[in-house]
Amino acid sequence: MKKLINNIDDVVTESLAGMWAAHPDLIKVISEYSVVARADAPKPKVAVISGGGSGHEPMHGGFVGYGMLDAACAGAIFTSPTLEQVYEGAKATNGGKGVLFLVKNYTGDVMNFQMAADMLKADGVEVEQVVVNDDVAVKDSTWTAGRRGVGGTVIIEKLIGAYAQAGASLAEVKELAERVNANVRSMGMALTSCVPPAAGKPIFDLPDDEIELGIGIHGEPGRERVKQKTSAEIVEYMASAVVSDLPFKEGDEVLAFVNGMGGTPLIELFVVYNDLKKFLDGKGITIARNLVGNYITSLDMQGCSITLLKLDSQTKALWDYPVHTPALRWGR
Repeated sequence: MKKLINNIDDVVTESLAGMWAAHPDLIKVISEYSVVARADAPKPKVAVISGGGSGHEPMHGGFVGYGMLDAACAGAIFTSPTLEQVYEGAKATNGGKGVLFLVKNYTGDVMNFQMAADMLKADGVEVEQVVVNDDVAVKDSTWTAGRRGVGGTVIIEKLIGAYAQAGASLAEVKELAERVNANVRSMGMALTSCVPPAAGKPIFDLPDDEIELGIGIHGEPGRERVKQKTSAEIVEYMASAVVSDLPFKEGDEVLAFVNGMGGTPLIELFVVYNDLKKFLDGKGITIARNLVGNYITSLDMQGCSITLLKLDSQTKALWDYPVHTPALRWGR
């Protein structure tokens, strides 16, 4: 194993410290709880909070800032944040307008965020929670009951963060989050495994001439393992599953998100995007907005995911709304 680290046990805390040192104008880190918060928090708006295991950078801490998240709770690598982290993160960023938790559908995440919500409600804080479950690959898998929360989480955090920044109420941001979740679908694949620092070796075996289709962001098994295919063949497989699930149909406008899993270079991700556009053009589905890059990763895994969101006038406007975070920024 070759990693740019010091001590295995300090990887998350040192990474958060480094992000804070790089972006002190945007974020602050509540070090004792490994919580990334807006530098100007709390603000008199609905506080939008997410989090999860580390190892998926820039998610979630990289999305803290104007027009997106107010706080992100960073668990250990591939491990849910604790109840205490979530509770303290919410307390530090609650501006008196209520708190919305955006939670990827993994058992530990859902449980700990819900317990934190119960504690906050006992303190008199208004809290709502929306669980993101956009993965079409499998219904039940390691760490989850029901569909996993994957690439759609990035989109929901952007849209809901913008809506909250614009002054929407807690009820309004919750309703939109549920509507976006109902209209977004994703699927991922892996060319290789990833190597968690504590393991020191790949977490699963994938022969050089095989790929895993429908993989999860922690290396969970997917739909099937097949021989290596071309980008166009892989895109057709994944995009067909995504499009047929909602289903998306001719005439729809979509946001197309091609995400790298951490170890795939941009030159390959743009090949994937080109194949995805050809596929959607053939279906009469128009890409009205797009995002290409490494935004929800799995350490150094080589692979990608495809996410499609069915757009309307409101979600297009909120996607275009200014955002200024360490990892996502435009219009400001």
